[in-house]
Amino acid sequence: MSITIRAIEERDNQPLADLIRKVFREFKIDRPGTVYTDPTTDQLYQLFQTPGSAYLVAEENGEIIGGCGVYPTDGLPEGYAELVKFYLEAETRGKGIGLQLLDKSLLLAQELGYTHLYLESFPELAKAVSMYTKAGFKPLPHALGNSGHFACNIWMVKDLTEQGA
Repeated sequence: MSITIRAIEERDNQPLADLIRKVFREFKIDRPGTVYTDPTTDQLYQLFQTPGSAYLVAEENGEIIGGCGVYPTDGLPEGYAELVKFYLEAETRGKGIGLQLLDKSLLLAQELGYTHLYLESFPELAKAVSMYTKAGFKPLPHALGNSGHFACNIWMVKDLTEQGA
């Protein structure tokens, strides 16, 4: 298995949008107030041209199998960015690829100067939430910032300045 993790390119827009929507259907969370209906899902390359943002794509044999980004979501506290649009193909989960994407995203967030990384998720994505917890993300009682994803009901944050972050 030869996995490449690289920065997003414009040609990745459609395959990533397809992957994201497939995952949402798989977990039956394809509803309004999520990335599923977010118009930026079809234009991720353009979205991640925003200063202070970055998006990584995981590729196997030229096929996109996942992706994950860091984004300066409006309304977040000073020094915070959001871990966004983190999805993997079903058959690639549980093989450490998600952890590689997460680790590289944490490093990117630090390189971009962020002190905290925030995320929003769903109970349906329990395996991902478990990975976040193991990586040091702590639960929050409410949403931060203005992601527009009002259907999410799990909110977590990681302090990137802590030892071992």
